Amino acid sequence: MAMMFTKVSPRQDYVLEDVNANNFYHVILGNKSAVVGGSGKVVNSGPNDHIFIYYPDHGGPGVVSMPSGEDVYVNNLVDVLKKKHASGTYDRLVFYLEACASGSMFDGLLPEGLDIYVMTASEPNEDSWATYCGEGTPDDPCLVECPPPEFQGVCLGDLYSVAWMEDSDVTDRDADSVQGQHSRLRVCSVVDKYCICF
Repeated sequence: MAMMFTKVSPRQDYVLEDVNANNFYHVILGNKSAVVGGSGKVVNSGPNDHIFIYYPDHGGPGVVSMPSGEDVYVNNLVDVLKKKHASGTYDRLVFYLEACASGSMFDGLLPEGLDIYVMTASEPNEDSWATYCGEGTPDDPCLVECPPPEFQGVCLGDLYSVAWMEDSDVTDRDADSVQGQHSRLRVCSVVDKYCICF
């Protein structure tokens, strides 16, 4: 199920066909009148606010998928982020993107001075990897860790997303920074002949 939240809450503001590029852009921009479907909630931020965007999906060079409708293309996303900055409605924006080739969405494309910090799961032409996968047998070994028995055969996460979430669970977030987390996540670990770097 696809979901989009406008704040940390058990309530889902946008699901299924309401999770689309148009709504994603307008939620970020705070443009409530342009949102179609869902709860209608948008990022109603002010000049002193800090915004965190976490977006996991599939991707390729210059594109990340949406559950419905048109995909998110690099030029459109960069334009939306420039507009958000020009509106003066945030102090700092942090964007974590989990997708194959996710680095291609930002690599050298965001102008300086937008006060946007981006971390991506992969380089512009690199795959992102799933984790908590596999059956734990010689024919289907687990990648990093096996999922619980009731989830055998299903990948429960992606290496990058699991890494930053697990890091957040054990780190004092009041004393840490996004740059500190980035430094810890850039450490490589060898998994089945691959070197995974974040």
